[in-house]
Amino acid sequence: MLIDSHSHLKHGDAEKTEYSPEEIVRIMDVVGIDKSVVFAMSTSTLRSIQMAKDACDKFPDRLIPYAYALPSYNSIVIDQLDMAISELGFRGIKIHAGECTLADYVIDPLIEFAGKQGVPCLIDCVGKYEPMENMARKFPDAKLIVAHFGCYLCRDEKLIDRFISMAETYKNIFLDASGMVLTGKIREAVEKIGSQRVIFGIDGPHRSPDTITFARNEINKIKELDLSDDDESAVLGKSIARLLGI
Repeated sequence: MLIDSHSHLKHGDAEKTEYSPEEIVRIMDVVGIDKSVVFAMSTSTLRSIQMAKDACDKFPDRLIPYAYALPSYNSIVIDQLDMAISELGFRGIKIHAGECTLADYVIDPLIEFAGKQGVPCLIDCVGKYEPMENMARKFPDAKLIVAHFGCYLCRDEKLIDRFISMAETYKNIFLDASGMVLTGKIREAVEKIGSQRVIFGIDGPHRSPDTITFARNEINKIKELDLSDDDESAVLGKSIARLLGI
């Protein structure tokens, strides 16, 4: 089963682009993706929950909902997330450091909550290594998926190496391969931490060069690593399936 673990109903780009569930499933059908994790960002937590619920109500066998956590100094949105997980069956939480702080007095209650609920947090930490390490160390029961191996479209090998080393140290760290341009580091991570903690995602849809080619290129990026059949299957679906219990 091919599972995309990182797909946007609403992006965080300058245009705040949105994609309908119908468009996401159309892309999935063309490129051979069986299931996709979907979420919205650049919106409120409640709005993100509604958007993901509406999408997954239309395609319950294809789409998997995550809620977008937008904690602040005044609110850690745990009640809203609890509703999404406990009542609506959401399977994970998305956090983006471009829209919220990762300061411990804001983020720690949220990570602790996710650990107790047993749902993973997909975190775009925008290259901020120390907050991610603090979360992994303080909350060993929390399943932390580091988006883009730590930094989107990053060409700084030393920074990517730090995140791989962090995953070697902390077994609750998983590495999301979307937006990775140093593709050899994906293979290196598989060798160092095992394919069970390296996860495929497209971080799409994107229109460059077009949505179908974009998605297909992300799949081929993994297939061209010359992994063993077992490791390739794990990265392309089994790892996230195991993590989500599907």
